[in-house]
Amino acid sequence: MRKFLAVVKHEYKKVVLKWSFLIGTLLLPVLAACFAFVPLLIFSLKGEPTRIAIADPTGKIVPRLEKNLSADRMVEKAKKAAKDSIKIDASQEEKMRSNAAQFMQAFKLVAYDTGGKSPDGLRSDLIAKILNGEIDAYLIVPENFDPAATFEFRSRKASDFISNDTFKDALNDAVRSQRLADANISEEKLSELSAPIKLDGKGLDEAGGEKNSDGVLAASFVIGLMIYITLAIYGQAILGAVVEEKETRIAEILFSSARPFVLMLGKLVGVGLAGLTQLGIWVGSAAVLLGFLSLQADLQPILASVPAITPLMIVYFLIFFLLGFFIYASIFALIGSMVTTVQEGGQFAFPPIMIMLGAFYFCFAVIRDPNSSLSFWVTIAPFLAPITMPVRILAETPPFWQIALSIAVNGAAIAGLVWVASRVYRVGMLMYGKRATIPEVWKWIRQA
Repeated sequence: MRKFLAVVKHEYKKVVLKWSFLIGTLLLPVLAACFAFVPLLIFSLKGEPTRIAIADPTGKIVPRLEKNLSADRMVEKAKKAAKDSIKIDASQEEKMRSNAAQFMQAFKLVAYDTGGKSPDGLRSDLIAKILNGEIDAYLIVPENFDPAATFEFRSRKASDFISNDTFKDALNDAVRSQRLADANISEEKLSELSAPIKLDGKGLDEAGGEKNSDGVLAASFVIGLMIYITLAIYGQAILGAVVEEKETRIAEILFSSARPFVLMLGKLVGVGLAGLTQLGIWVGSAAVLLGFLSLQADLQPILASVPAITPLMIVYFLIFFLLGFFIYASIFALIGSMVTTVQEGGQFAFPPIMIMLGAFYFCFAVIRDPNSSLSFWVTIAPFLAPITMPVRILAETPPFWQIALSIAVNGAAIAGLVWVASRVYRVGMLMYGKRATIPEVWKWIRQA
């Protein structure tokens, strides 16, 4: 036991005390923040306004288009879209109005007199203005607004998909309003009659309480992805450590001090505790961040959709992380014992990585229906359960006997894998010069 604990301590300190561990631990939250805020920051950067010449022979579309491209109209649409889900107070509305005003500054409608020009002459004149830098885009409005009519839009900023989509939506609304006016139909009355229903749709947990399905989907995705990434990282770390000891022939010295099984198991436990430490830091950081954000009044309606995570759930998450780690770490240790270089190990590591990826994809089926037969089997099966069961627990906690059965089945799988890996480890670590073949590995396993 003393030698085993010494190996565990050595492997744990070797991983945790590295700068790469500290950087990796801090890097994931930073990357998550970057993925969330950097795109918003980039898209918020203002460029030069797009000068759009509107060739409208009817004179009916321009006023409606200007109205639709106003900040008031944008705020009105945002409020209408959010009225059923988020309550917007006066301060939030003012902030939306300010942001909308800044965004709408990206458009500048330029008056253009068609002057009875022919379609070809009109088009040639507008293109010449674009080439001379007088305008950036033009829109030719047809004389009728039938569904078959074509609105011609050309722009030198064709890749500005955000502004182009906003302009298209505003033009659609303007033409729709004009069509209603031409048909003597009240736009307000039509809007009232076609207003969507207010559907209060929420899920129910096992106790009959309400829960937000969107929040469960997002949280389950994050949990599954976090476990998948951590297992992949530390499984590869085990593979690299085993191959390094084999290449440097340190294993010969270590085998003279302790049994191969003790060395391998100590390595797995030490690196597993390091991974558990990193995962614990991530979970703790997320809890602190959510606690801080919950104090912000503006974010409380959004955070209300985050599902409740109990301390028992966290314990389950950590248990299944350890089960997944020992399952895949044993496989990676076995691979490291068979190969002679890290490059060869990377080739053989592809199958377990694909199994982990498949388990992550099964998470989506579990989220859709946590009580289906498929969800039951993929949360019990070895190799899949360490990733899928935490997601199922968060979506809808299954009966305890199913969780216990999953732990027992995967615990038995770990015992078998560790036994097989240890028999390969004791011989393969002393084998140099060539990669072990499958018959050789089978012979090592059968040896007493």
